[in-house]
Amino acid sequence: MELTDYIRVLRKNWLIILIIFLVGIGAAAVYSLTRTPMYEASSTVFVSTQTSSDSVQELNQGSTFSQARVTTYTNLVKTPIVLNTVIADLGLGETASQLASKITASNTTSTTLITITVTDADAVQAADIANAIASSLTSAVESIETPNGSDTSPVRLTRVSDAQPALSPSSPNVPLNLALGALIGLALGIGVAVLRTVLDTKVRSAKDAAAVTDAPLIGVIAFDSKAKERPLIVHADPLSPRAESFRSLRTNLQFLDMGGRSSFVVTSSVPSEGKSTTTINLAIALADAGKRVALVDTDLRKPKVAEYLGLEGGVGLTDVLIGRAKLGDVMLPWGGRSLFVLPAGKIPPNPSELLGSSQMHSLIEVLENGFDVVLCDAPPLLPVTDAAVLSTSMSGAIMVVAAGRTSRHQLTGAVEALHTVGAKLAGVVMSMVPTRGPDSYYGYGYGYGYGGYGYRESADVRSAGEASSTPR
Repeated sequence: MELTDYIRVLRKNWLIILIIFLVGIGAAAVYSLTRTPMYEASSTVFVSTQTSSDSVQELNQGSTFSQARVTTYTNLVKTPIVLNTVIADLGLGETASQLASKITASNTTSTTLITITVTDADAVQAADIANAIASSLTSAVESIETPNGSDTSPVRLTRVSDAQPALSPSSPNVPLNLALGALIGLALGIGVAVLRTVLDTKVRSAKDAAAVTDAPLIGVIAFDSKAKERPLIVHADPLSPRAESFRSLRTNLQFLDMGGRSSFVVTSSVPSEGKSTTTINLAIALADAGKRVALVDTDLRKPKVAEYLGLEGGVGLTDVLIGRAKLGDVMLPWGGRSLFVLPAGKIPPNPSELLGSSQMHSLIEVLENGFDVVLCDAPPLLPVTDAAVLSTSMSGAIMVVAAGRTSRHQLTGAVEALHTVGAKLAGVVMSMVPTRGPDSYYGYGYGYGYGGYGYRESADVRSAGEASSTPR
C-alpha cells in the first residue's frame, strides 16, 4: 500500500479509529481510578569500615571491603533477620514475606550507599517502615560482622537520609496511564482500519477495478438518492451533475477503438448495479449529440427498457427473432430524438439460444448498418450466460460496476466469462459512486461546480450515501 492508500484508509475509517481511541483512553481512566493510591518513602544507609589507623593504605583497604560487602547488605534488607524486628517494633500485622513484597533495596554502582524504598497505601507508615528497616539493617549487620571476642564491628552502617511521608501518590500515574491508553487505542484503531480494508473485497474505486481488469474506466456515475423516481435523468434533468456524468461517458465512448464498429452490450456482474438506467441514459445522451442510436432490450428475462421509456413492450425482439414480426414494425422512435427502441417483447423459454442464434447475429449487422451506435441492455453475466453469448456478436461489452456493492470476486468472474467466449471488454463504468468520503465522485476528477461551468449540486445529490436504491 502506498501513502495515499493509507490516507484513504484513515479518512474512510476515521470514526472507527476515533471510537477505539476513546475506548483506550476510557479504559486507562477506569483502570487508574480503580487502583488504590500507593505512596513511596526512601531511606538511605551509608556503609563504611572502622580502622585503627589513618594510613592511606588501610583506608583504601577499608573502602574496598565496604564496596565488596555492600551488595550482600543490600540483599540482606528483605530477609527475616531484618524484617521481623521491624514487624515487632511497629506492630505490623503481616509476615516477613508479605512485608518484603513492599520493599525495594538498591545500591548505586561504585558507591557504598544502600537506598531502601517502601511502597504502602499509607504515606506515614511507608516512611516509618523505611526508617525502621534502616535501623534494623544497621543492627543486624553489626551483629553479624562483629568478630568473636570483640565488642566492635569493623563495619559501620549510618543512616544518612531519613524517609519522609510522601505528599502525593507514586501510583497510579494517571497522566502516563492516559497517554498509554491513548497510544494503544490509536494503534489498535489504525490496525482495525487497515485490517478492515484488507479484508474488504468490494470494488469501491477505479483502482479496485483496475486490479481485476485492464479495461479502461470510461465513466463514473454519481449516486442519486432519487434515481428510482427519475431513472431517465438525462431527459428529466439535463443540467444535473448525474446527467453530466452520462455525457462524459458518451464522450469517452466515442474515443474507444473498436475497429470501426459501434455496437455495445451493456451488462454487469450481478443484478441491481444500474446497467439498465446506464444504457438508457447513455442512449439518450448519444442521441442528443446527433447520433442515430438503436437501443435494444436484450434482457429477455427481466426486461425494463420499455417500462422506463413508457413504451408498449408486448411485441419486440423476441418476435423479430422468431420471424413473427418485422424489425421496422416494432422498432419505435422515442423522445423526438434520433433514438429508436426495440423492446424485448414476450419472454421466451430459451433466451440464451435466441441471443446466440444466427438471426440475432444478422439483426446486429442490420442495426450496425442503419445506425451510428447500437446499445443492447443485457442481463448480468454471473447468473446467466445471455450477455456472454450476445457479446460475441457485438464490437465490445461495457461493464457496469456498482461502487461498494460488487465484490472483486464477482467482477473477476464476469470478466472471465467474457474472455472465455472471446469477447472484448471495451470499458468499465462505475455506477452509484458516493458523493462524499474518500471514495467519492470527487476522487475521479468529476467534481461539482468546477470552474463555474454551471453544474450545480442539487439537494438530492448532497444527501446521497454509498448505496443506491436504483433497480437493475
